[in-house]
Amino acid sequence: MGCDGGTIPKRHELVKGPKKVEKVDKNAELAAKWRYCALSQEKLKRPIVACELGRLYNKDAIIEYLLDKSAERPNSEVVAHIRSIKEVKELNLTDNPAWEGERHNIKGDCYEDMHCSMFICPVVGLEMNGKHKFLYLPTCGCVFSERALKEVKTEICHKCGDPFQEDNLVMLNGTKEDVEKLQKAMEERRSKAKSAKKSKKSKDTKVSKAPDSTEWMLKVSLPQEKSRIRFDRSNVLSFFFSAPGPSTSGECSKTLKAPPGPIIGSKRSIQDMKDKSETYKSLFTSHSSAKRTKDQISNWVTHTPYHF
Repeated sequence: MGCDGGTIPKRHELVKGPKKVEKVDKNAELAAKWRYCALSQEKLKRPIVACELGRLYNKDAIIEYLLDKSAERPNSEVVAHIRSIKEVKELNLTDNPAWEGERHNIKGDCYEDMHCSMFICPVVGLEMNGKHKFLYLPTCGCVFSERALKEVKTEICHKCGDPFQEDNLVMLNGTKEDVEKLQKAMEERRSKAKSAKKSKKSKDTKVSKAPDSTEWMLKVSLPQEKSRIRFDRSNVLSFFFSAPGPSTSGECSKTLKAPPGPIIGSKRSIQDMKDKSETYKSLFTSHSSAKRTKDQISNWVTHTPYHF
């Protein structure tokens, strides 16, 4: 069937050969990485954050993802390693003065440079468009090109002056090898932080289990076992004001001598204080002056008496 009307088919229309591998446009690939959010696929706008693997995101998209992880998203696998907002760093980017914006070529009658980027390196001036490698400092979030860090070797940030180490630098939108290295470093940091948290928790439990001073004072050392005494008035007084002597269990137990004079709260009659004066004796209710006679004692009177 077909080939009527004088049509002459060609060979590639009749014979099916091997399929050609579709090549991705490099300019489009670079634009997708450096101009669009890796999660929401929207255009990057401030505030821009980066994860520990060097991917760029809009901060709003990361917050929405953390608030509702159950929602269906096309690129949820890209942010599977992000557990909290503390694991991303807001970038301190430098604006490109040559960037005229996205609406300068609305009519399409002028040349548009696809390699022109919104941000540049503050030291060398290279545009952050994917042709050059860029890194950011996890301490302050400042972004520099790799060439600038190699030419000007310092341990202080060129932009804000914060100290940093070369081992902690994170490559932005790196290759697969760079991503694997960053992933290994991320796992090591998390394991160290987890072990440090466990050791700190065990120390806190040991401190909380230590006996308090009040609890130690209410314990009595016995020959074979320690038993808590009953909180009785006589026992507490005898514990604090007993005569000093060595403990039977070998532990150091401190005792206090009773101060001279009567103990506060103890009952003593006037006969026990023969040496005291009459004025001192009259302070107590057991003295004869404190007792009333029959004439001084009044009869029972109701609350509302009816006699006048």
